Amino acid sequence: MTRPEPIILSWSGGKDSALALARLRADPRFQVTDLLTTVTAGYDRVSIHGVRRALLHAQAAALGLPVHEATLQPESSNQAYDAALARALAALRERQPAVRRVAFGDIFLQDVRQYREERIAAAGLEGLFPLWGEPTHGLAREGVDRGIRARLVCVDTHALSAGFAGRAYDAVLLAELPEGIDPCGERGEFHTFVSDGPGFRAPVPYRVGQVVMRGERFAYCDLVPDGAGDDESGSAGALAGNGSGATAPEGA
Repeated sequence: MTRPEPIILSWSGGKDSALALARLRADPRFQVTDLLTTVTAGYDRVSIHGVRRALLHAQAAALGLPVHEATLQPESSNQAYDAALARALAALRERQPAVRRVAFGDIFLQDVRQYREERIAAAGLEGLFPLWGEPTHGLAREGVDRGIRARLVCVDTHALSAGFAGRAYDAVLLAELPEGIDPCGERGEFHTFVSDGPGFRAPVPYRVGQVVMRGERFAYCDLVPDGAGDDESGSAGALAGNGSGATAPEGA
């Protein structure tokens, strides 16, 4: 019997990453060994999404997978992003020398796919895109139907009302999205945090905190781990300044 191929999954903590993980885990050809996430130093947040690192690590524990971080400084350049990613991939390859591919939850943006493939090629790796080319309306319905429980944590108010920040990603929300908004947020309209779904040993407990604006454009909803105070492990001010500055894409 052929042993499954070890795969690293680029993990944003959002619904597309969760669906990609579910697809990979259901395929006997693959074994996801590690998650890789970009975080912003100082703010203790997942870059772009603004989710607290405590919740990132709670996700990984619930999934039974180690998570590794590519750490960026606030307002990092794209060059700094590339360097941080290269360091993280080098460390992962040392840990998992048999790994040859990194999986991503991207769906249809060719420029994003090319960007990712070029960066990981520098580390001697290839990309794997288990959701690629599928209609996003079908993927959105699949995620909800398979029990992926997600919440919008970042909303681009140039595309959606700030009132969508903090809402559950469910059939009701999908029905209320304005015309022209991709139901998976593939063009960056919104980003999500997943608290439960296929492969989770137990739901990740949290409560919904404040919604704050950053740069007069992005509405962030703070999610607070159960048992933490609102000012513990990162304040709303840290949330408002969590962006890395790099324009490297992150999943929804």
